[in-house]
Order: sequence, then structure tokens, then C-alpha cells
Amino acid sequence: MTFELNQLLANGRVGKISQPYPNEVILTIRAQRHNFPLLLSAHPSYARIQITQIPFKNPAVPTNFTMSLRKHLEGAKLLKIEQLANDRVLYLNFATRNELGDELPIQLSIEIMGRYSNIILIDQKQQQIIDTIKHIGPLQNRYRTLLPGANYVQPPQQNKLDPFVTSNNQYQQLVVRYPNREVLAKQLQQTYQGFAKEHALYFADQLHRSDQSVTQSWQQTLQRVKQPTPCIVKPENARQPFFTYLPFSASSTIQQAATLSEILDSYYQQKANRDRVQQLASQLINIVQNNLHKNKKKIKKLQQTLNASKHADQYRIKGELLTTYLNQVKRGMTSIELENYYDNQKPLQITLSPNLTPSKNAQKYFKKYQKLKTAVTFVNEQLAKAQEEVAYLEEIQSEIELAAPEDLPEIKLELQQQGYLQQQKNLKKNKPRQSASRPAVFYSSDQTKISVGKNNLQNDRLTLKTASKNDIWLHAKNVPGSHVIIHDPNPSQQTLLEAANLAAYFSKSRQSATVPVDYVTVKKIRKPNGARPGFVIYEGQKTLFVTPESQLVKKLAAKNHK
Repeated sequence: MTFELNQLLANGRVGKISQPYPNEVILTIRAQRHNFPLLLSAHPSYARIQITQIPFKNPAVPTNFTMSLRKHLEGAKLLKIEQLANDRVLYLNFATRNELGDELPIQLSIEIMGRYSNIILIDQKQQQIIDTIKHIGPLQNRYRTLLPGANYVQPPQQNKLDPFVTSNNQYQQLVVRYPNREVLAKQLQQTYQGFAKEHALYFADQLHRSDQSVTQSWQQTLQRVKQPTPCIVKPENARQPFFTYLPFSASSTIQQAATLSEILDSYYQQKANRDRVQQLASQLINIVQNNLHKNKKKIKKLQQTLNASKHADQYRIKGELLTTYLNQVKRGMTSIELENYYDNQKPLQITLSPNLTPSKNAQKYFKKYQKLKTAVTFVNEQLAKAQEEVAYLEEIQSEIELAAPEDLPEIKLELQQQGYLQQQKNLKKNKPRQSASRPAVFYSSDQTKISVGKNNLQNDRLTLKTASKNDIWLHAKNVPGSHVIIHDPNPSQQTLLEAANLAAYFSKSRQSATVPVDYVTVKKIRKPNGARPGFVIYEGQKTLFVTPESQLVKKLAAKNHK
């Protein structure tokens, strides 16, 4: 990545600076007549540095760290990017000037170290920290204080060698001492800085199998860093796919890209997006889960009441038998066996309350019967409401799972409108009203426009207000999902299949192998009075069966439309 970024960004100038998320910064660098959005992430799980094409939305109010970066780096020239001894630390060296016009060398350091990842702005001349994206005080780390004004100290070095330092030839001794591939790989990891397990195994293979000398093989394999083949691979023994600059084998390669930045965008887009949504929507997720749990528990109890009501006739029969044979029943009895004239084959055992008279025992059974019969109508009404509630909440749950961070405010608004979430009082009377979000836009292979609603409010606007009556409406069958509109009354079969793929992909059945998708003209869609957002009914539909494909969705995205 150091080689790639230097080739693209060296001598470029910093334009916009933004911090879309708490641990991530984007520097827009103008170089070679292009604007390159450089992402620096100090996320505990997804820390990295790359050029990204994923769109980000800036917060309304910039953070203190953003303001520090803008003050010191806007307009600065990026001289070069350096890596610290093949460790997970990169330094971006800038040339800028202070308020007095004096030249000021500024360094921006990104440390990619899991939960200890950080982005640090350094006055290179004074070796003093200007600001950091994560403040680390002396009580948290006595070795390194990462606070504005503190002296900058490099991360503690591990007792490992830099493999790119040519004077070191310890690898020759390791190859002789460890003929076993796995053992040699482990030794390479322990000896040299920056070796992942998979790459150590690759180096071990090359050093043992090559017909060249060990030194030639070592240098040649290291040179692959300057000519990478960025890809996502999943070897047979690997639990999860991972990204690499080396294609291990054709059979294990899932995806290739022209640059390392492209492969990181592809690898992290969904992973990082899911994590951001989980963080930003934690309150919404809890509300939906709690209400789902409450309603499912309610349904279980109502079902038990309904099951009990099925035996209501037994109470009526017992009451009638007691009334018929009242002269045989004596006060103080705990039970009695009477001839059942409803079933001549079996006498019926009836439990009695010894403290009640025979007549009151009979009345007790009649009351139980009447109570259960009266409850059936009420229980069925409540059961229908609870089941409707569960279906709606599962729809919202699915929306959150499929949402991008920018979709969450409208989902929150919907939950407020439906009474699940208390609306916050707007203290600023003149605060501008939040504009309605727009559906995602895609274009089919024959350039037909396709719109996809990402939440219930968008779905309603798209289907009931925006779409023309003769447009084609699609939805994954019998599962929560997006409303999809083909803006053409007579789309080709290819467009229909691609739109159906979008409907399947943006639904709860995204991971399924085959998804049925209904399609019908918009004029056949109706929304019942009082129905919840996103709920419609239709008739006269046809059904397509498709397999959701993420690559096809990326291909159809509006940004690829020319």
C-alpha cells in the first residue's frame, strides 16, 4: 500500500478534510489532475489506509480533530509516505506553512494495531503531538501518552528484522535449519516484521521449491510487493476469505482488482457498513427486539388461551351432567363418576369442590364454559393484532439489517410516528426540516432506470406517489424487503430478471439460493386504509425465481451508468 499510495499521491495537495465516523478520516488529495479520497481508519476491527470510492456523508458539526487537521493540513503538499521498518505504522509527510509564513513540516501517522489503532498529527520539527483521533492519557498507557502537546514517541518496537533490509541474510540459515514448510513459516513470522501466517507459508513454499538460490528466491518474492495482484482468496483450509497482494491459486481466488485500494473497498464495504449500522442503530435495534420479544410472548399466551377454549364444551357437558344427576351429588364430595349420555361408551369423571353445594358445582362449570366462549372472539382479535405487529417489526428489523448509515434517520422517524420511540422536542424553532431521503437508483443492462426503496417511508413514496401507473413493481414474495420499480411499462426480460435480482438482494432472503419475486404493474397496487408504512396489497402478479448476486448489484449501481 505504501508503494501504491506514493505512486498516486506523492506531491499532491490536500483539499477537503472530513471525519464521517468517529474513528475514520478522509483527506481529499489532488494529484495527477484527479481528486483521490484517502481514507485513514483507526477502527478497532477495520483499521486501514486506502483510496476509497465508497461515498461518505459528513456530520453537520466537525469534530475537534477534524478542525485540527483542517488548520494544519488544508493546502499542504504531501511529500511522501513512509513505513516504519515494515511495521503497521505509516507516516504521511507534509510540507506546509504556519500563520507567520514559516515552513512547517507536519507528519500524519496512522498506526494499524487493532484496538490500539490511532491517527496522530505531529509537529515533525518539535516531535510534538498536535492532536490525535483517540486520546490516550498516562493512566491508560505509561509508556506512550498520546495527547495534544505531549512528545511523540514511536510505538514500542518488536524484536524482529525488516525483511527489506538486504544486508540481513538470516533467511538462508532458517531454510537450512527448518525443511518443514509449516515450521519454516512460523520461524519467518517470529524473525521478520510484518508477516501474516498465509504469506509466511507462501514464502516458505517459494524458498523450498524454487530452482534458484535462496537469496534470489527471497529477493524475487519480496519484489512482488511492488507488483501486486490484489485479490480476495479463500484457500480450502481457511475459515473466512481474506485479502492479499498474492493470488495463492486460481481455485482459491474469489475476486481480483486492479489496485489494493479497490480490493479493500470490496472487502470492507459490507463488513464496515454493518458495523457502523450496528453502532448507530443500537437504540433502534433494542427497541425492535424488545417489542418483538414482548409480542411473541403475547402470541404464545393467546395461543394457550385458544387451545384451552377448544375444551370449553367439556365444561358445558360436565355442568349439564351435574344438573341432570343432581340427586346423586352430595356436598363434601371431591369427585363423582356419572353416566355420559353424550358418549354412551364411557362414564365421565367430574372433579368437585367439597365446600360447594351440588348446584353451585354445576354453576361453576357453566361459568367456565361461558368465560372461555366469550374470550375466543377477544383472543382472536388480539392474536391478529399481535401477529400483524410481529410482521411489521420483522420488516423494520430487516430494513435495519440492509440499511446504510444514511438510511437510519428515516427508520427512526418511522418508529417515532408509529409510537415505538418517543419524539424529541425540537428546541430550535427555526431548525430546517430534514429533507426526505431518496430511493437507490440502478440501471439495467439496456439502461432502463430501476428505483429501490430502502425503508418503509421510501417504499410508500416510491410506489404510491413517484412511480407511474404503468411502471412495473417488484417485491420478494412473502418476506420483508424493498419495493422495486422499473420505470418502463414494457421492460425486456433481461431488465425484469435484473430488477428481480435487486428485489431479492434487498430483502430478508438475500442469502437464499433461490428467491421468488412477484411483479405486477403499479396500478394494481393498493394500500388498505390504516395500513402501516410499506404495507400494500396486489393481485394479478407473476413470479420470477432468481438467485441474489452482489456482483450484479454493484454492476447495476447508478454510479456505473454513463
